[in-house]
Amino acid sequence: MSSKTGIPIWQVDAFSDRPFAGNPAAVCILDDFPDDQWMQSVASEMNLSETSFVVPTAEANSFRLRWFTPATEVDLCGHATLASAHTLIEQNQVDTSLPIRFQTRSGELRCVKAGSRITLDFPATPAAEDVDPIVAEQVCQALGLREATVLQSQFDLLVVVEDSSIVESLLPNLGALAEIKTRGVMVTAACRGSDIDFVSRFFAPRCGINEDPVTGSAHCCLAPYWANRLEKTSLVGYQASSRGGRVSCEIAGDRVHLTGTAVTVLEGRLLSKPTMETISTSTKITIAGTTRPYCG
Repeated sequence: MSSKTGIPIWQVDAFSDRPFAGNPAAVCILDDFPDDQWMQSVASEMNLSETSFVVPTAEANSFRLRWFTPATEVDLCGHATLASAHTLIEQNQVDTSLPIRFQTRSGELRCVKAGSRITLDFPATPAAEDVDPIVAEQVCQALGLREATVLQSQFDLLVVVEDSSIVESLLPNLGALAEIKTRGVMVTAACRGSDIDFVSRFFAPRCGINEDPVTGSAHCCLAPYWANRLEKTSLVGYQASSRGGRVSCEIAGDRVHLTGTAVTVLEGRLLSKPTMETISTSTKITIAGTTRPYCG
């Protein structure tokens, strides 16, 4: 996709049906992966929660996919995967009658177009009740909560409160949250008397993201949690950030199907030419002794 006049890049608002809502992600389609530092520099320049880099494989409808925050590479990102699938569809790079297959650090991820929406097939990451009481107290203090249930998922802490109004009105101490050794902190509550089953917010200052507008991968934990408590397998989550966004969730065994829409808001070209250096998607990059978890 690169040319003498630059490398095409798009900005897409994911989990939204209108511009300037949902979660923005940049999408860059390349012939091959450049060196890591160039991709990290692009992600820093875009300054969005994630920038995705997409490279076609020799197989039809199959692509390698990597995600970078402004600070680091991550292992999984829901909204940037949705944005990538949306861009490939808009650019006529795929056969929409077949699944789009992404080869990633988290294994193969599949996306299917259904009308104006796209469904992502992601692994479920259920929460377990094994949080150190000291950590639970630190989290509650950082969030300004007197009482909450704190659980641990594969990469995040899940904080459950009594009412959706508590979620919406949170003013966390981001510096204190950044000190807690976890990818991010989800805060959630049931939403009664509406077509939305639960609300949430997601804070990840340790990953360089103070508050993520709509976090697809967080719903891989949120959906199983609320499915068990509400006794239903089809749910709708609303992430109550300033931009806001809806995520339709379907439990399918140990997988979660996340469905949403996306809107392209910007198209441009990168004039900085990368140094090419193919990196295996199975490679783990370690920063300060910690393998980077997934985000978004």
